[in-house]
Amino acid sequence: MHTNAAKAAHAPVHPLDPLSPDEMQLACDLVKTAEKLDPHARFPVVELREPPKAEVLAFKAGEYFSRTAFVLAIDRTNGATVEFLVDLGEKKVASRHVLPLDQAPYGQPPVMIDDFMNAEQIVKSDDAWRVAVMKRGLTEKDLERVQVDPFSAGCFDRENENGRRLVRCVSYYRESVTDNGYAHPIEGVVAVVDLLEKKVIELVDDGRIIPIPRAKHNYDTPSLGEPRGTLKPLSISQPEGPSFKIDGWHVSWQNWTFRVGFTPREGLVLHQLSWDDGRSARPIVYRASVTEMCVPYSDPSTNHYWKSAFDAGEYGLGKLANQLELGCDCLGTIRYFDIPAADDFGNAFVMKNAVCMHEEDYGTLWKHYEFRTGVFEMRRSRRLVISFFATVGNYDYGFYWYLYQDGTIQLECKLTGIVQTSAVADGDTYPWGGMITGNLGGPTHQHFFNARLHMMIDGERNSVTEHEFVPRPMGETNPYGNVFDTTKRVFRTEGEAARLASGSTGRYWKVINPNVRNAVGANPGYKLIVNDSPLMLADPGSKVRQRGGFATRHVWVTPFDPAERYASGDYPNQHSGGDGLPRYIEANRNIENEDLVLWHSFGHTHVCKPEDFPVMPVEYAGFMLKPNNFFSANPTMDLPAERDRNSVEDGKPADHGCCTH
Repeated sequence: MHTNAAKAAHAPVHPLDPLSPDEMQLACDLVKTAEKLDPHARFPVVELREPPKAEVLAFKAGEYFSRTAFVLAIDRTNGATVEFLVDLGEKKVASRHVLPLDQAPYGQPPVMIDDFMNAEQIVKSDDAWRVAVMKRGLTEKDLERVQVDPFSAGCFDRENENGRRLVRCVSYYRESVTDNGYAHPIEGVVAVVDLLEKKVIELVDDGRIIPIPRAKHNYDTPSLGEPRGTLKPLSISQPEGPSFKIDGWHVSWQNWTFRVGFTPREGLVLHQLSWDDGRSARPIVYRASVTEMCVPYSDPSTNHYWKSAFDAGEYGLGKLANQLELGCDCLGTIRYFDIPAADDFGNAFVMKNAVCMHEEDYGTLWKHYEFRTGVFEMRRSRRLVISFFATVGNYDYGFYWYLYQDGTIQLECKLTGIVQTSAVADGDTYPWGGMITGNLGGPTHQHFFNARLHMMIDGERNSVTEHEFVPRPMGETNPYGNVFDTTKRVFRTEGEAARLASGSTGRYWKVINPNVRNAVGANPGYKLIVNDSPLMLADPGSKVRQRGGFATRHVWVTPFDPAERYASGDYPNQHSGGDGLPRYIEANRNIENEDLVLWHSFGHTHVCKPEDFPVMPVEYAGFMLKPNNFFSANPTMDLPAERDRNSVEDGKPADHGCCTH
C-alpha cells in the first residue's frame, strides 16, 4: 500500500519547504519576462534559496516567512549564463549575476537532458563522424541505430575548448531498440560537440580499427528467458500502518523529527534532524546531503582518458531521479514524496514518487540471556528509510538515509547499472581494467561521494576531536603489557582537520558540544564511523585530481559559510580545478567551538569482472554517525518486547507472547 505523503502542489508552510510548482513557474516566468528570453533559453537549475539559518530557527508556525528562488538560465542567443534571485513575495527579480565562464578557471552549468538529445542529432549529422564510424564496419543504414552518449567534457586547458559549452560523445551500436548498447562499443572515435554553436568542433579518430563486439548481452525481461522457479513469495506487512507521521514535508518517527528537502543537484536533503527526549527536541544535524560525486577512469585511451563524471555538479542527481515503483524499488507500507521541479525549458512539473520512505526490520537491537536467573530479554531493531535513485547515463545510484531507534544516522550509497566498456579484438587482452566478456573490457575506475553535514549537536557551536588507539609501553603503569590508550586531539583550524582515515590506529572523529556536559562529565557528541574507503589515485598533476580535490581527504571541517555549499565548488563542469574544499580551507579559519560543517569523502574502487555484466549487482559505500555521550543510557530500553505474528516454523505460527521470560 502507499499514499502520497507530501503532495507537491501544497502551498509552503515552512521556510525550508521546497518550492511548489506554482512558485517554480512564477520564478521562471519572471526571469523570462525580465530578460526577454526566447523559447530557446534553458534553465539548468531552479530551486529554493534557503533562508538564513537564524531566520529558520526563529520561525514559528503560522508566521510570515520570505520565499526566494534561485534560477540559473542560459540565453542561447548570446551564450550568457546568468544567476538570478527571484523574490516570490514581491514577484520580481531581486538580483542577477552574469557568470564569467569565458575566463579562467571557467566552469559551465550542468549538462541537461535537452543537451543529450541535441548532441546525438549534432553528432549523427557530422560527415567526419559518419565516415569514422563506417570504417568500423557499419553501413549507412546502421547509423540510425547507433547510440550516442554525450559525456561531460572535463577540462584540459586547451585553447579551442576553454570557455565553450562542450560535451564529448562516444558511440555504441544497437541492432534493435532494446539492445544493451554498452555491449557494442565503437572504439577510437570521439566527437567534441559545442552545445551552443550546435556543431562538432573536433572529431578524434585514433586510427584503431577494432571490430565492434556483436554478441548480445541484453537484460530486458523477454531476453532473459525463463526465470528460476525456486523463489517463494516474501511478504512485508504492517496491518496497523506505519509508525511515522507526516505533515507536509515534516516527519516524526519514534524520537526523530526532521524535514524532507530536495534540490536539482543534491537530490534528497534532510533538514533539522533532531531527537525528542520527551522534554525537548535536541538538534543533531541542521542539514545533510550528498553534494558531489566523481568517477575518474584509469584508461589513457581515446574513449576514456577524459572521463571523470562529477555526477552531482555536472548533471544533477536530483534532476535525474527515478520514479520509484511500488513493490519493486520499495517494499512494505510506503509513503512517497512527489517532488516539484522545472524542466530544461523553465516549465514546472511534478516528479512522481521521487522519494520513498518506509520502515524496515534490522535484526537484533539488544539482547541478553542470564542463565543464573533465567531472565531473557531481547528487542528487535527497526529503522526508517528515506531514499531516492538517480540514473546518470550508464550508472544507477541509490541514496539511502537510515535513522535507527538508538539514535544512529547512516547513509548508504548503492551503486548499480552498467559499467563502461571498451572493445577488445579477438585474442587480445585489455590492459586498463578487467575482461568482462571475450571482446569487452571494463576500465578500472573509482567512485567518490562527499556528504556535507551541517552539524548542530545540542546547539550551534560545536568542535571536532580526533581519537586513535595506541599501545602503552610495558612499565609501571602497564606491568602486564595489556594496556592501550585512546588519544584525543581537538581541531582548532581547518588545515588541521583535513584528515585521512587510519585502520591501523582505529582513527575516528567526534563532533561534540564543548559547552555542555552530561551526567558523567563528558561533552555530548556523535562519532563518525568511516568504512574502508579509497582516496583519489590520479596523479597530483592530473586535471581530474585538481578538479576533484575533495577526494584527497576522508574528512574536512569548515566553519559554516552559506556560500560554501558543494565539495567541488559551484560549477565543476569544465572547471579547470582548485575549487571546492581545497579552496574553502585556504583561509585556515578557526573551527573550535564554531558553527561547523563536517564533510566526509568516501567511495569505492572498481576493477571490472564478468559478474558485473550486463548489469552489475549493487556495491555499497557509506558511513554512520553514532551517538557518543549524547544519551544518559541506552535510549531503546523502553521499546516493547513483541514477536512477529507472521513468523512460522514447520507451518506452525509463533507464540504471540513477548521476546522475554
